[in-house]
Amino acid sequence: MTCDRLVCANCAAPVSEGRCPVCRASRERLQQQAGVFAGLTPAALLVLLVALIALAVLANNFAV
Repeated sequence: MTCDRLVCANCAAPVSEGRCPVCRASRERLQQQAGVFAGLTPAALLVLLVALIALAVLANNFAV
């Protein structure tokens, strides 16, 4: 999850702007929890998934 669309309940501003201490703390916590795929867009994840499926199909064809 990204903080681009999250709205702070404390100041009603976007969390990504970090206007209040609650926003800054939430933004920092989200950045620390970011995993390997956190920086990828949904389109990039879809391309990765299609590539992995194609690789599996090719591997299956060569194994037979």
